[in-house]
Amino acid sequence: MRNDTTQKLPLPALLALATAVFITSLTETLPAGVLPAMGADLGVGESAMGQSVTIYAIGTALTAIPLSAATAGWRRKRLLLTAMAGFAVANTVTAASTSYPLTMAARFVAGVAAGLAWALLAGYARRMAPVALQGKAVAVVMTGIPIALSLGVPAGTFLGEVLGWRVTFTLITVLAAVLIGWIAALVPDYPGQRRDGRTPILRALTVPGVAPVLFVTLVYVLAHTILYTYIATYLDGLGMGGSTDLVLLVFGAASMASIWIVGARIDRRLRALTIAATVLFAAAAAVLAIPADSRALVYLAAALWGLGWGGVPTLLQTAVADAGGDAADSAQAMLVTLWNAAMAGGGVVGGVLLDRLGPDAFPWSVLALLAPVLAVVIAARSHGFPAGRSRTT
Repeated sequence: MRNDTTQKLPLPALLALATAVFITSLTETLPAGVLPAMGADLGVGESAMGQSVTIYAIGTALTAIPLSAATAGWRRKRLLLTAMAGFAVANTVTAASTSYPLTMAARFVAGVAAGLAWALLAGYARRMAPVALQGKAVAVVMTGIPIALSLGVPAGTFLGEVLGWRVTFTLITVLAAVLIGWIAALVPDYPGQRRDGRTPILRALTVPGVAPVLFVTLVYVLAHTILYTYIATYLDGLGMGGSTDLVLLVFGAASMASIWIVGARIDRRLRALTIAATVLFAAAAAVLAIPADSRALVYLAAALWGLGWGGVPTLLQTAVADAGGDAADSAQAMLVTLWNAAMAGGGVVGGVLLDRLGPDAFPWSVLALLAPVLAVVIAARSHGFPAGRSRTT
């Protein structure tokens, strides 16, 4: 019997998938950094332009499940190339558009492409890797998220200020075109599911362990999005509005460290790592909730938050794939839908909290949401977040 631990990860192929994750995350969040310029060019206010982020998340949430079902039989490389072509087209239209409705339509299409990509990326990475290294493979792919948030968005914002926001979206199109060639050349292909082997999407909910992972995904991501979306507003209230970039840099660096830690240990410690991620984020919220005029405490909270958040996409996608078994693709599609529903909902819930209670409510809302998350993770000891992780091919 072959010892999988002696095998190596196919890094060139996995890095191509990580770049796909980077493109999806950067395309989604970049408008937040160039809202004033986009709004001015398209003749709308910043609030209306901010909905370009929401419409992207809605596009993903509405279409991930039906498109995943409709394309279940497609070969995996063909599906991934289609998704990346969708990004290239959507970002090209965004860069060229002088019409707000057309821009919003392009953003919706980008969200649809993201739904296609996200529903298959984690499973694709697992199929490339030896069984004992599947968690590490997913961790490599998920590095695209913190790189996009901590480096891509600030760099895109800077380029937008210097060269114009349209240039930034054009560069993402160029990157997508390069990635299409990279995928075609170096990423292995795999067949889709046979019709008689497919699990109906909603039936995956009945698989033990899937529902707890999906609940944790929805509530954890909602808590994160509420705070992340309004972090500049929150820091303004502390008199640190000019330090938002540094706070996010600390958050991003800690997120990268978190991914490294999770990648090294996920194949043996998924349950413990998920509990630790929840506790670290809760600790960050508790630090922010304490009235104190201390910049050092804010940076400490950002570091704790990043350590908690960075590995969460890897943990949750691995957990739902393990729990789903033969229904893993269906479970992944539901995870993508709930993830993006939480992102869209985070902006709305955060806005309500801001209007009614003020920015001081954000840390307390995070603590309130993370309490049931921790309870579910601890309770899901047999399925979902098992004490002894079973490995499946």
